[in-house]
Amino acid sequence: MTNASPGDLVVTFRSVPRRLREAHADAPADRTAGAAAELTTLLGEAARLVHAPADPMGIADAIDAIAADDWDDATLGRLGEIGIEIGRLLRQIEAAGNRDE
Repeated sequence: MTNASPGDLVVTFRSVPRRLREAHADAPADRTAGAAAELTTLLGEAARLVHAPADPMGIADAIDAIAADDWDDATLGRLGEIGIEIGRLLRQIEAAGNRDE
C-alpha cells in the first residue's frame, strides 16, 4: 500500500472500526493492550497529517475531502505506511485471540 491512492486510504481508514471489532472478538485485553496503544498512536499521527479528529472515520473523511492535486508525495506515502502498520496491528490483535492460554 506504499503507493496507495487517496481512495485506497479512505477505504482503509473506514474499515478500521469494523476490523478492530472483529479482531477484538476473542482477544483478551491484556494480550492486545500494546498493539491497541500503537494503533491509537498511528491514528493520531494520521489525523495530524490530514488535520482531522483522531478517529478512523474522521481521518477517512479528511482524506476524501482533499483534492487530488493538493496531495504531496510525502504525506500520501506516510499515510500509506500507516495503513500498512494498522493492518499489521489488526492482525496481531486477532492472533492474540487465537492463541492458546
